[in-house]
Amino acid sequence: MRLLIQRVSKAKVTVSGKISGEIGKGLLIFLGIGEDDSEQDCIKMAEKASGMRIFEDETGKMNLDLTQILGSALIVSQFTLYADVRKGNRPSFIAAAKPDEAKKLYKFFIDIMKGLLGENKVAEGVFGAMMDVELINDGPVTIWVDSC
Repeated sequence: MRLLIQRVSKAKVTVSGKISGEIGKGLLIFLGIGEDDSEQDCIKMAEKASGMRIFEDETGKMNLDLTQILGSALIVSQFTLYADVRKGNRPSFIAAAKPDEAKKLYKFFIDIMKGLLGENKVAEGVFGAMMDVELINDGPVTIWVDSC
């Protein structure tokens, strides 16, 4: 499982002209599901993302996590995080999970995040859709996290 986490002032996802998810201060999480990922990976990675101390405290140090700032998370499925371009110029996505399994784990990850943050603190994109993602990266702070 791969997460590309961006600390944001705000972010939103639009599909076919309609907003599917929108947050204020918090994390935009691009979630890539690999072929060997499991529900245990979802739990581990959701706990990691929600507990990551990347928000500034009163002294300006990154000491606070998402729950401490009462922030939100916008979660967007992104199989392209598993792109392999070592051979040629056309990416291979063979290491990404098959769509049915990926969708199941994507939904499970969202449910875990809702349990950690609260139902109203988690927004999402639309699995498998062509999405427009807008964000204001705060910092900028962007962190890559692998489950293995």
